[in-house]
Amino acid sequence: MTRTLSLAVFSVAFLALVHAADAAPIIFTANLDGPSESPPNASPGTGFAQVDFDGTAHTMMVQVTFSDLIGTTTAAHIHAPTAVAGTGTAGVATQTPFFTGFPIGVTSGSYSHLFDLTLTSTFNSSFVTANGGTAAGAESALLASLLAGTAYFNIHTNFATGGEIRGFLQEVPEPATIAMLGFGLAGLRLARRRAHG
Repeated sequence: MTRTLSLAVFSVAFLALVHAADAAPIIFTANLDGPSESPPNASPGTGFAQVDFDGTAHTMMVQVTFSDLIGTTTAAHIHAPTAVAGTGTAGVATQTPFFTGFPIGVTSGSYSHLFDLTLTSTFNSSFVTANGGTAAGAESALLASLLAGTAYFNIHTNFATGGEIRGFLQEVPEPATIAMLGFGLAGLRLARRRAHG
């Protein structure tokens, strides 16, 4: 009986997590800096990127702030996928050489743009080709890379043409998902206490 209760509590928590992930955009964030580049550099530049990926609406909101770069911006985009999460380099997945409207020729700035993921123009053409030749294939591949921790945001400058600051994008758990996981774990603990008490 207790084992059945534990399984039921776990199943409810798991289904709630899956439903929450399907219902809301998935948010990814990254802190950008020179030591995170490959190879690392000593840039005092820093930044913060947030990517809100909405698989239902097929949109991607990209928001970035950055400051104190040594060089002036020449490119900015998301690279994916690296072979190993959190390390390595990869080709460009999104627009090249920079996102539509990204501030170029500056050492600090901010950016916000909503992309339509049903358009191949949102992606690097070679990324589209490598992922079935369609926007849908590119969208799926980018999301898979983001979820796996193998996608990074990179800002290139004339100081560091390969990238002055970058950071790997990591998923931010939504509050409802965290709460449901907490309830599920609490239920499992209660079931175990009853079984052993």
